[in-house]
Amino acid sequence: MGDILELNLLGSSAQFAHVIAQIRRIAKFDVTVLIGGETGTGKELAARAVHYLSTRATQPFIPVNCGALAESLVESELFGHERGAFTDAKQAAPGLISQAEGGTLFLDEVDTLSLKAQASLLRFLQDRSYRRVGGTATRQTDIRLIAASNATLEDLVKSRHFRRDLLYRLKVMPLVMPPLRERGKDVVELAQAFLDRLNRDYLGQTPVKRFHQDLTDALMHYSWPGNIRELEHFIQREYLMCDGEVMHANLQSDTGTAPTEPDRHNAVFKKAKAMVIADFERSYVISAMSRARGNISRAARIAGQDRSAFSKLVHKYRVAPEAEQEQDSADR
Repeated sequence: MGDILELNLLGSSAQFAHVIAQIRRIAKFDVTVLIGGETGTGKELAARAVHYLSTRATQPFIPVNCGALAESLVESELFGHERGAFTDAKQAAPGLISQAEGGTLFLDEVDTLSLKAQASLLRFLQDRSYRRVGGTATRQTDIRLIAASNATLEDLVKSRHFRRDLLYRLKVMPLVMPPLRERGKDVVELAQAFLDRLNRDYLGQTPVKRFHQDLTDALMHYSWPGNIRELEHFIQREYLMCDGEVMHANLQSDTGTAPTEPDRHNAVFKKAKAMVIADFERSYVISAMSRARGNISRAARIAGQDRSAFSKLVHKYRVAPEAEQEQDSADR
């Protein structure tokens, strides 16, 4: 398992061993892969493992965060554009699909793509052909596509936020990354790996540190909603705040150990605050979507927010963008 370990996919639990076996098997077949799992579970690392264990390993691996792409530029970013295709197109650009030629294109947060962008991606997946924005020549490409989402796409299909036909195209070979809370002692193994790296990075600047048993026990009892990413940041923070050689479980709210009475009051306050914020967000999203007749882009402008960020709120509170779907259909 050394090649996998080099990709930072660490863990000895039965749940994770099953995932590693799936990755090895999937890598053998040159088909589209859809990776699911909560945020911070290592979906991009899994995508890289599939790529580097495949016959495409010597070719490019191009990661794309779909949530960071402006709606108006999605097609240009993916397929490229010709000079003069739009106002700022002062020269031709090949696009990310062209950059991934022979290798793998990884679309992270694919659920954040607009319905119009989803239609364009679907057309591309049907025969791997595309045209640059502003161009007339049809181009063919040889790439493997891997998509990932921390949302349940089947639920988004039901709420009409995601195309059913695109889901079928993406879900040729599904892979689900398990949450850290289901991986048993893997949390301690990962924490130790992060600690070893920090000891190397800060060698000579701070004493070499180790975990006290109370900290490893606390790590096992916390649910880690942010998964591996949250664990890594926690270990780094505790490492930098520790003056001695032994790291203890000092922050009870972070480690999930038995809370004190002030901790309980603080937890109640935080829960109440979160509920108020959620109620406000929900009502604001519903109001903006109503004013925009269900069009996410128009509602985002009304709210003064980035389209991808506002889209996530729409998905979170399951506000169906019916008018936008009708508009997208008309545009096509």
